[in-house]
Amino acid sequence: MTFQGLYQGFIPPLLGTVPIIAVTFCGYDFGKFLMKKNSGASDLEIRHIMFAGFFSAFPATFVTAPFERVKIILQIQGQNEKNKFNGICHVLKHLYKTDGIKSVFRGGYMTLARDAPGSAVYFGVYETTKRYMMEDNSELSLGTTIIAGGLAGIAMWSAIFPIDTVKSAIQGSDKISVKSICTTLYRQGISRFFPGFGTAMLRSFPANSATFLGVEVTYKILDKLF
Repeated sequence: MTFQGLYQGFIPPLLGTVPIIAVTFCGYDFGKFLMKKNSGASDLEIRHIMFAGFFSAFPATFVTAPFERVKIILQIQGQNEKNKFNGICHVLKHLYKTDGIKSVFRGGYMTLARDAPGSAVYFGVYETTKRYMMEDNSELSLGTTIIAGGLAGIAMWSAIFPIDTVKSAIQGSDKISVKSICTTLYRQGISRFFPGFGTAMLRSFPANSATFLGVEVTYKILDKLF
């Protein structure tokens, strides 16, 4: 396999991931603003941080739900010999023609059910780890950001993995219900709620370390500019 082949299909996930992260962190910052305004404190407690994380999932769902719906459909068709869709726009057009905006946002409630508690854990663990590792309010270091971000990712996915499994099944089909998929998976064994869990854990540490590293660097650049 060539170097170029390793990055085949890189652009579509990037087009979805970047706006999801942007909206999530904007929602998180706004949630912190609301908490500071409500509590009157400049330094927020971890419970306030977790609420801000929980809040961030609401605006993010409007981006995450349709993107993951399309991504899952493309992944499923990739397992077949004949591809019905040739890209993101083709899938969106088909979904909208089939059942309007309802079809595009199928699984939206499950996305929110996953991301609201998941984001609360995500930002809560990140902030807790960061505060523990930063002695005497020292400057945030590269190592602290990497470790805190990685642990946040592992904690989040450990907490929400079963919900994500159900959500993915819902978004990959137009007929299956939450109740039926949960019943089916339960009968097949609890392990069916955790397909690919080990791989997800291995991926979550570097992926989320990179996410928080990028965000913290961006914050510093913006602080200097404005």
